[in-house]
Amino acid sequence: MILSKVLEEAGSLEPSDVKTKRPPAAATAAAMSNKLISEMGLPASIANVFAARNGFSRCYCGLLPLPQDALSLPEFDLVALLGLDLDQVRSAVARISEIACPPCRTALSLLEDRARSACHLPTCLRGLDDALCGGIPFGALTELVGPSGIGKTQFCLKLALLAALPTCYGGLNGRIIYMDTESKFISSRLIEIGKSSFPHIFQSEGMAQEMAGRIVVLRPSSLSEFTESLQQIKLMILQHDVKLLIVDSMAAILLGENERSTTVQKQHSWRWPLSFLKSLAEFSQIPIVVTNQVRSQNNDEVFHYSFQAQKNDTGKTSERLESHLTAALGIQWAHAVTIRLIFEAHSGQRFIKVSKSPTSPAVAFPFVVESSGISLLSHDGLEVMGAEICTIHCQGHNILDQGTKSYSRIQC
Repeated sequence: MILSKVLEEAGSLEPSDVKTKRPPAAATAAAMSNKLISEMGLPASIANVFAARNGFSRCYCGLLPLPQDALSLPEFDLVALLGLDLDQVRSAVARISEIACPPCRTALSLLEDRARSACHLPTCLRGLDDALCGGIPFGALTELVGPSGIGKTQFCLKLALLAALPTCYGGLNGRIIYMDTESKFISSRLIEIGKSSFPHIFQSEGMAQEMAGRIVVLRPSSLSEFTESLQQIKLMILQHDVKLLIVDSMAAILLGENERSTTVQKQHSWRWPLSFLKSLAEFSQIPIVVTNQVRSQNNDEVFHYSFQAQKNDTGKTSERLESHLTAALGIQWAHAVTIRLIFEAHSGQRFIKVSKSPTSPAVAFPFVVESSGISLLSHDGLEVMGAEICTIHCQGHNILDQGTKSYSRIQC
């Protein structure tokens, strides 16, 4: 596999540093639900039908790669889609349900699993780490949402460095897979952040090269390439001690594909990557961080997304985006992530806001972007209440990096 070869060429960690990870019971159940339908022991004649559909689904022309995709459709829809009779469909659905359904568990076993896997990747932003009970959680999907240029990629670069650092310096001493879908990853900026944040570490000869060598950057140009990489990543995480997966950005890869898809395909094209990332986080027990853009809701726009607007040279670009913006991947995606951090700007400052978290109150922290990356101006979070929890402000922030000033209220 290409990714396996890249990780091997990146060099090996010391044998004592590499530990075999055994996923908890909940992760094993997640792995079963993420198994392809065609691999679930169905009769050969029916399995071949699903296998054909799965082959198409890699390019998102088919609709049924995973158990939840088949189980969420009415029986008669499956009959029409697969060309099987009703009895065959019912038999297949029963078999899929039997294998994919996780076993019953007690509250005690869930608590014990949680205690064993309750780890976090510190962000080195003390106020934010305190709010998140230690940092970015392992085994969960964390989303960063906000307009272009506000600091999401800077945040991701710092996280990548923190995960690569040796454990004696507070890092995870592992490899990082960084999926750069918009070509925003800049190696020199990564090294600058490292030297400014950890001068006592990076002054050691060869340390900058060693840390950079642990970060594998992938640049998928299509949704099919992206999904193929995800399949490889699942195998590589355990074999090569990967400690962090970053996707910057999900919006660019998913929405770019949707422009070339039919309406029916758009409905289903997000199911597989969304489901896969969630189950991958639970199975591997590593933090997974994804970024999300914002978009205009006007139907008469030539473009709808802020990253697309950067390519447009019309004078009315900023005026179009001011009308009304929303998180690009919509409400279904918002419900799927465990943690949502909103990056916004108002009152002459930028803020990181904890908009969604099962353990943290809604609080916001003012920040600046410096040579060392993102730094908080205050570690005391500002309490956020009501509709403000899900509202993104963009006052005086240059969304398009074109020197414009705008004010938008972006409703998630």
